[in-house]
Amino acid sequence: MCSASLIQAGVRIGDITNYPNTTPLTLTGYGLVVGLAGTGDGSKATFTPQTFATMLKNFGIEVNPAELKLKNVAAVMVTCELQAGAKRGTRSDVVISSLGDATSLQGGTLLRTVLQDPWARPVAEAQGPISIGGFNFEATGSRVSRNHAVAGRIPGGAMLFENGPELPAPSDSIVLVMNQPDLSMAVEITRAINLHYQESAETKDPSTVVVYVPTAFESMSDRLAFQSDVEHIEVEPEGSDRIVINERTGTIVIGTAVSLLPTAVAHGNLTVEITDEPVISQPNPFAQGETVVERQSRISVENAGVGLKEVEGAASAGEVARMLNSLGVAPRDMIAIFQGLKAAGALRAEIVII
Repeated sequence: MCSASLIQAGVRIGDITNYPNTTPLTLTGYGLVVGLAGTGDGSKATFTPQTFATMLKNFGIEVNPAELKLKNVAAVMVTCELQAGAKRGTRSDVVISSLGDATSLQGGTLLRTVLQDPWARPVAEAQGPISIGGFNFEATGSRVSRNHAVAGRIPGGAMLFENGPELPAPSDSIVLVMNQPDLSMAVEITRAINLHYQESAETKDPSTVVVYVPTAFESMSDRLAFQSDVEHIEVEPEGSDRIVINERTGTIVIGTAVSLLPTAVAHGNLTVEITDEPVISQPNPFAQGETVVERQSRISVENAGVGLKEVEGAASAGEVARMLNSLGVAPRDMIAIFQGLKAAGALRAEIVII
C-alpha cells in the first residue's frame, strides 16, 4: 500500500475554478413523504394533516384534517442546487429533511414536490424513494438507531422543467475564479496555462486568473475548444489543511496537510500522547556538509484493557485516526478528540462540520 504522502496526483484546472456569475442556485420545496412504517408525524404536527387533506382534495376526495391520524406520512423540506447552464430535463440529487416529529424516513417515498428558486419561481419538481443511510427502530421502550434517520437523499430525484442560468460565452478573455482563494494555487494555475499558451494568463488576485484567448481562435467553436483545453490542464494541488466532519453519519475526512503539535489527550479510558524530539544529522569527517536538525514525532495511545501502541514519524492527524480506529474508538469519540485538539491549539487545521 502506498503512503498518501508519496502520491501526488494532478488536478484539473476546471475542477478547482469556476466562472463569474455561475454560482449554483438553491431550490427549495415543501412536500409529503408517504409509505412510512408508523414513523411519520404525530398529532403535534398539525400542518401535515392539512397538507394531506389539500392533496386529496385535488383528487376529488374531501376529508376533515382534524380526523386524520397520519402515522405513515411526514411533512418534509426538499432542497437541491441548480447548476448554471443546466437545461430542461436535467436531473439533480435532492436532500429531504423532516419538518415535524417523525422518528424516521426509512422506506418512505417523496410525492411530487414543486421546487422554487430564490425568487419563488417554480423551476423543477422532485419525487422518488428516499435513501437515509441508516435506521431507527423502536419497540416496547427500546430503541436502536444508526446515523440520522430523519434526513435523506434521492439521487437524481429532481428534474428541471425550466432552463437554468445561461453560462457566459467566451469573448476575448476568460475569467477563472478559484473555488477557494489561494494565491500560491492561482500563481500555479497561471504558470501551467502559460506553459501551454505563452503569455496568455495572468494572476489578478488570490481568487482570480484571467486568460486571454489567442487571436488564432476566432470562431465561437474555436473559443469553446480553447476554454475546454484550459480546463483540462493539470496542476499540482496544495495539501488540504481541513478536517471535514459529518456528525450525522460519524464520518471524518482528513486533509494531507493537517499536522499536530506535541500534546496529550485523555478521553474516557483513552490516553493519547504526542511528543516531538530533535534528530541531529552530522556530516562525515572532512566532508563538506552542514549539521541538520529535524523533528521526529512519536504518537502513543493507551486504552484501558488494550495496552500501549506507539508509532514514530510525522505527527499527523491521519496517524492518530488510524491508531484510534485500530483500538476500536468510535467515530463520534474521534470527532470529540479532534475538536478538543483544535480548541487547545494543538491541531493545525480548519475543522468543517457538514
